[in-house]
Amino acid sequence: MDEIRPTKTSPALVNTLLCALGDLLDQERESLLAGDLDAISHSLHEKERLIEVLNAKGMERSLELSRLSEKLARNQALLDGALEGIRTVAERISTLRRIRSTLETYDKSGRKMTIEATRATQVEKRA
Repeated sequence: MDEIRPTKTSPALVNTLLCALGDLLDQERESLLAGDLDAISHSLHEKERLIEVLNAKGMERSLELSRLSEKLARNQALLDGALEGIRTVAERISTLRRIRSTLETYDKSGRKMTIEATRATQVEKRA
């Protein structure tokens, strides 16, 4: 997108900014649904820039801003879900690593015991 200068105050410029931000939020939604987190990180700078320019205009609350706010909230919910999924996967991988390196069991009196697994670092060759 061409450079947008915040010194202009024409309604056409504001409309262009609102449309550009709306389109960007729709693209962000599609990227979130597709799991393309790279695309989201690449569009972040442009989204911040558009929001800064709109804020510099000192716009009153309008129907267009309300729609953008709904899109922002929708995308934030999708992003929160994606982050929760990433955390869950990381937790699961950590658990699997721990399980592979230890064995947890209970002794005859019911106390939990952890037995560390040792891995052979060499392969035995037999003739």
